[in-house]
Amino acid sequence: MQPNLDASLGIIAELAVCALLLVGSLFTLVGAIGLFRLPDVFMRLHGPTKSTTLGVGGVVVASVVYFSCRGDSTSLHELLVTAFLFLTAPISAHMLAKAAIQRQLPVDPRTRGGPWAAVGREEGEPDTPADGAQTSGQVGG
Repeated sequence: MQPNLDASLGIIAELAVCALLLVGSLFTLVGAIGLFRLPDVFMRLHGPTKSTTLGVGGVVVASVVYFSCRGDSTSLHELLVTAFLFLTAPISAHMLAKAAIQRQLPVDPRTRGGPWAAVGREEGEPDTPADGAQTSGQVGG
């Protein structure tokens, strides 16, 4: 009796989908933990923009594999979702970082890189505006 090749292809596809879902879920979990545990906004940007993007990408690729092997044609929806995700995640992270710099949010001393940490202050000084500008959001005197 010959083995059923269609059944083995189904098992391989199921294993691929399971592996992609597991890897995607682990990346998403690491991103969520990073978002929760990291101390300042600049470090927190890495969780959702790097690992969570890879996690969602893994889940979307698992969806492509599943529906392609199920017999349906490859859907353009998954590819559009992936393209939209990979294009918008870095742009939104960049905009959030620029907003945090403009608002002069406090920076943890362990945050490395970036000119905002050294502009107008010495080591150990609080994270306040260098020119004495108002930070309470009030307009005018």
